[in-house]
Amino acid sequence: MGGVIDRALEAMRAKFADGFEGSAKFVIGSEGAVMVDEAGVRATGDEPAQVTLTAETETFRAILEGELSPTIAFMTGRLTVEGDMGLALRLANRMG
Repeated sequence: MGGVIDRALEAMRAKFADGFEGSAKFVIGSEGAVMVDEAGVRATGDEPAQVTLTAETETFRAILEGELSPTIAFMTGRLTVEGDMGLALRLANRMG
């Protein structure tokens, strides 16, 4: 597991400490992916999810650190979303 994924896991565990209803996969550039669901936050591979959010490493870092709104990232094409848009909106609210 790379340093980027390790840092993402740490940050996301803090944001989703009380769990999350549904399943979401965050694909972080070529670094890997993080899954958030009822079981918690973990690194993942090709595991399916209700919604998949994809962004380059720098965009994802900016979202996690509160420098970039997930909504703005999506509207400007820096974040792509596939799957349940309602779930994606709930995630955006939790992330910042």
